[in-house]
Amino acid sequence: MSRPIVATIDTSALRHNLAVARQAAPHSRLWSVVKANAYGHGIDRVWQSFSDTDGFALLNLEEAILLRERGWKKPILLLEGFFHADELPILDRYRLTTSVHSNWQIQALAKAKLSAPLDIYLKMNSGMNRLGFQPEQVNHAWHKLRGLENVGEMTLMAHFAEAETSQGITEPMKRIDHAAEGLDCPRSLANSAATLWHRETHYHWVRPGIILYGASPSGKWQDVASSGLQPAMTLNSELIAVQTLKGGDGVGYGARYRAAGEQRIGVVACGYADGYPRHAPNGTPVWVDGVRTQVVGAVSMDMITVDLTPCPQAGIGSQVELWGNNVKIDEVAEAAGTVGYELMCALAPRVPVQVS
Repeated sequence: MSRPIVATIDTSALRHNLAVARQAAPHSRLWSVVKANAYGHGIDRVWQSFSDTDGFALLNLEEAILLRERGWKKPILLLEGFFHADELPILDRYRLTTSVHSNWQIQALAKAKLSAPLDIYLKMNSGMNRLGFQPEQVNHAWHKLRGLENVGEMTLMAHFAEAETSQGITEPMKRIDHAAEGLDCPRSLANSAATLWHRETHYHWVRPGIILYGASPSGKWQDVASSGLQPAMTLNSELIAVQTLKGGDGVGYGARYRAAGEQRIGVVACGYADGYPRHAPNGTPVWVDGVRTQVVGAVSMDMITVDLTPCPQAGIGSQVELWGNNVKIDEVAEAAGTVGYELMCALAPRVPVQVS
C-alpha cells in the first residue's frame, strides 16, 4: 500500500466554474487561463473539462504544443509572448496568438519568415509595472505592428494589480482609455477579480484564472462564497498515529505547541514535501473524521499534527481533508500567510492525483 495522501481533481467542478465565469461576463469571449500546469491541477488532466472555452491562455510553448497535439483547434494565447526570435517559427507552425510587450519583439516579428500572419495581443503597462508598453507608447507600437505583414488580428491587452478592491481599476482604466484613444481595437483586460466584480472591464475577451479552479482572487473565501464556485482540488490523507499528551508536553520541532492538559494529538501523512505550507501556524483549519479541528505544532517534511479534542472518536485510519470542500484552500493559505494560488501550484509530484 502506498502512503495514504492523495489529491483529487473534480472535473465537474471545473466545468461548473467555467459556467460561472461565463455567466459573470456573458457578452465577452473567454480565455481559460491554464498557466503553471493549470494552476497545479495538470493541464493534460483538465483541459477537456474546459472544452467549452473560447481559448486557452498560458505561458509555456510545451503546454501550447501539448494542447495542439491533443486536438485543440481554437485559439491559444501566450501570455508572456515569445522569449527568443527563433521561437516564432514554432508559433507559426502551431498557430499561436502571442503577447507583444517589448520593442525587440516587434523587430523580431518584422524580420521573421512566417507562413501566415500571427494574431497579436499588444500588452500595455496599466500600472502594475511588470510587462508592457507605457500608455504614451501604445499608439506608436500599435501602428508599427499594424504595418507588418506578419501581424494578423490585434487586441489591446492589460492587467490589473488591484481588481479585488472596489476602486482598484479606476486609475488603470483611465490609463487604458488614454492609451487606446483613436485606436479601433478589441480589448482584453479582465482577470478573475475583474471578471467577477468589474463588469465595465469585460470588453471583448476576459481572462479568468483562479476562479476556474474554485478559489478566490482576493485570497479570502468569503469574497466568493456566494458566487457558486466549487473547489476543484481536494487534498486528503489519513491519521497514521495518535499520541496522548500530558500538560506541558511539546509537539513537533521546536515544541511550537505545548499541551495545556491531557490532549490527544493525531499525526497526518502530509507535510511540506507534499506541498502543504511549512509556515502554517497553530490553528490552521483541518477536517478530521468529519469534524473541523486545527493544526498544532510545526509542519514537518512528511507529517503534520492535529488536535483531536473536537473529534474524540478519531483514530488511526481516520480520514483527513487538508483542503477541499470542507476546508477551503483559501482558508489554509490565509492562515499560512500566502494565497491559494501558491498552494495549488506547490502540490508536489510525489502526491498521487486522481481525477473524478
